[in-house]
Amino acid sequence: MNPNNPLRTARDRIPYEPIVGRRPFVLPSNARVAVWTIVNVENWLPQAAMPRAVLSPPMGQPLLPDVPNWCWHEYGMRVGFWRFLEVLKSRKLRATFAVNGSACQEYEAACRAALDAGWEFMGHGFEQKPMHRVEDQALAIQQTVDAIRAFTGQPPRGWESPGLTETDSTIDLLAAAGIEYVADWVLDDQPVSIQTQSGPIVSVPYSVEINDVVISAVQQHASDELFRRGRDQFDQLYKEGASIPRVMAISIHPYLTGVPHRIRYLEALYDHILQHQDVAWMTGSEIMDVYKAQQPA
Repeated sequence: MNPNNPLRTARDRIPYEPIVGRRPFVLPSNARVAVWTIVNVENWLPQAAMPRAVLSPPMGQPLLPDVPNWCWHEYGMRVGFWRFLEVLKSRKLRATFAVNGSACQEYEAACRAALDAGWEFMGHGFEQKPMHRVEDQALAIQQTVDAIRAFTGQPPRGWESPGLTETDSTIDLLAAAGIEYVADWVLDDQPVSIQTQSGPIVSVPYSVEINDVVISAVQQHASDELFRRGRDQFDQLYKEGASIPRVMAISIHPYLTGVPHRIRYLEALYDHILQHQDVAWMTGSEIMDVYKAQQPA
């Protein structure tokens, strides 16, 4: 970073650039849309406040331990995750596995299944808490990188912060730790570069719209909303992708979309997309590699 031109704000790191008129971005086989699935696996500490809740506490007073809401999440890891594995495997699809570093030990069987399925591992914090509440971000990032490297044999190339949270220094710390792309900056339908103190890092398009935390836990839509919204999202991107290729993310969590009354709608969304030609099913790092290969030296 030039000390005479410091990166003070997000606008300094990623200047405004419309999707029209920019350098062409070309997907493999001239696909219209690249689709990537992000399966989020998190370690919710039973002794701490839960990151999200499905059941409000009696009399409105927070209680610890929060057994019902911890169990809500734990169901996803015991049951829901395995539905995801079957849905993807049966369609010969791979996911990007956004995983807390501590979950590699806490949920070893699920992480082993993801590794065996050929999923890409992406860092998702060490424990499930906002980056603003992590006392030592550099340490937590390194712990996550080390845990994934120890489990898979390779360090993660990508990162999704818990809740997509970042402080002003997070992106610099990620780049310094060797992270090559992030999913936190949800501002485009194509990959873009973010400037850091260690050079550029790539933003691969993620989603707060086709995301079951938003759909099911925050907005509390009916069970089929992931399919209806995902279908409409894909159809529009597919139409636009005939002239300007796009990226579509599908972000899912085992405790939300992995439950019995929602899983069929994830299957329906995949089956809808699979009916179309000119679609590239990719991981986050594959999308990043295509983008970086097309950038000027």
